[in-house]
Amino acid sequence: MSLFLATLLSGLVLLAAGGAYALRGPALKTWSFRWLRSKTAAYVLFGPAALWFLWHVAHLGKADFGDYKKLLLIGFGVVAVGSFFVVRDFLAPRGLAALMLLAARPLLDAAYMQFQYPQRLVLVVAVYIAIVLALWVGASPFRMRDFYEWLYAKDGRARLVGLPVAAYGLVLVIVSFTY
Repeated sequence: MSLFLATLLSGLVLLAAGGAYALRGPALKTWSFRWLRSKTAAYVLFGPAALWFLWHVAHLGKADFGDYKKLLLIGFGVVAVGSFFVVRDFLAPRGLAALMLLAARPLLDAAYMQFQYPQRLVLVVAVYIAIVLALWVGASPFRMRDFYEWLYAKDGRARLVGLPVAAYGLVLVIVSFTY
């Protein structure tokens, strides 16, 4: 992935997510709480994350437990499928966290060794913040519900949170055209 594409896509995602809360904050309240335990959202988010992770396991080299990759593939595959039956609660936020962690590598790889573009750090900062948030949500997915309760506790707070996220997304979109 090119640095331009990585920055542009990241900016568009942040612009869309932040813009949704900045423009339609209160209207998203019901949806915000509903997707956390939605089976459909779990299939849409956790399913691709599990497949992407299994793809990484299937392509392990000798130095990365490659001799055991079939065993690892079977074990992680059973855990992924079993998650839909045993750990259904908050599976969608876990899937989102896994997707964020898996997407971080190609985004950071695109910015790696691009010293001629110091503005790449705008992307790198956003990716590292996303990694920290993904680890936080992946370890304690119920915290996403707590965040939404805090977000909608006061009128207008969703807009106040969405505006800076959308603004950062807009900055990323603009920066992507400076490479």
